[in-house]
Amino acid sequence: MKHLTLITIIMATLLSCQNSSTESKQDASVVHESMKLGVFEIIELQQPDQTCRKSLMEAMHLRKSSREFEQRNLSLKHLSDILWVANGINREDGKRTVPSARALYPIKTYAVLENGIYFYNPEKHRIEPVVEGDYRNLTGLQEFVYNAPLNILFIADYNIYIEKQMPEDRWLYLASLDAAHSNQNIYLYCASEGIRTVERAGAKEDELIKVLNLDNNHKFIVAQTVGY
Repeated sequence: MKHLTLITIIMATLLSCQNSSTESKQDASVVHESMKLGVFEIIELQQPDQTCRKSLMEAMHLRKSSREFEQRNLSLKHLSDILWVANGINREDGKRTVPSARALYPIKTYAVLENGIYFYNPEKHRIEPVVEGDYRNLTGLQEFVYNAPLNILFIADYNIYIEKQMPEDRWLYLASLDAAHSNQNIYLYCASEGIRTVERAGAKEDELIKVLNLDNNHKFIVAQTVGY
């Protein structure tokens, strides 16, 4: 009788594992379905998926830059997770997934998609339309950015430093540190998900600031391309 009970438990466990595996495969096909960009409007993002795909050390091992991307859009799940790891809120006190001197968070994050430029609102975890149209050609100096599904802009708002009376000779240094943390978070996330990415220091900076209708106290720091 004991042997029969043990066999029953083992069989149930195996079936459970098989079902979980099947469900995972089915979920993956849904998770990776490309977004369909229609009307240029607010896009509510999904809550971050904190399921561990790979260990931190595995992600570090796999972290690399890629400059070839498929043209198909990212899934909403991947877009949501990428923006959250880049500059999202991970604590009840409003602090973020990245460190920032004096918790000032001067970096504004913009998602440049094929239909327009969106601002990432970390408090509401959504992207909000800024300017409609395909502006991917402004986000970099290399041709691969023109057709990549996502180019992220990290732009420093120096008005925050002015308000807090931070020394001007430290602005670029501090903002660059903040943006670098976001870059690395995206790199590690992409490595864990098998997504391609590359950070880029070059862009058509003056044109971007003008298109975004930002004042002279805003500074382009770095961009990052992401795709399959």
